[in-house]
Amino acid sequence: MEFAVRKMRISDIQQVQNVAKTSWNATYNGIIPIEVQERFLESAYNDEMMSRRLERSHIYVAELNKEIIGFANFSFVRNDGKVELSAIYLYPEYQGKGIGSALLKEGINESQYVKEVFINVEKENIIGRKFYEAKKFQIVKEFDDDFDGHILKTVRMVLKL
Repeated sequence: MEFAVRKMRISDIQQVQNVAKTSWNATYNGIIPIEVQERFLESAYNDEMMSRRLERSHIYVAELNKEIIGFANFSFVRNDGKVELSAIYLYPEYQGKGIGSALLKEGINESQYVKEVFINVEKENIIGRKFYEAKKFQIVKEFDDDFDGHILKTVRMVLKL
């Protein structure tokens, strides 16, 4: 399977929104109520927020046959060398094919002076946790996260480079 990873463009917003919605609904089915998911997706991935994300962070997309099949969103590197990975989302049928790994690698390689990559992942998101553990992320702490009135057990992880 020949896919490419590149920086996101403004013209990619709708496809990235579709990946986010599909991935969220599949990943959090039975973990987060659908109405809570929908409210989050509408606030975090609407057109205005996506434009802000493009200005204020690094977003990389994975593309296959001119269709975006996944993306990763990294903060800018802070002075202390820390970067926040706020999202890696793929269409479910493309998980386990090296695409998430390629997105992670691209974000790290393009972030100059990065020393640590942090991620928050829901404890019940077994697929996500196994992915990060396989990439050598280590658990820093666990905490309760009030997610729109729904309490989630969240795991904070770090990858030291």
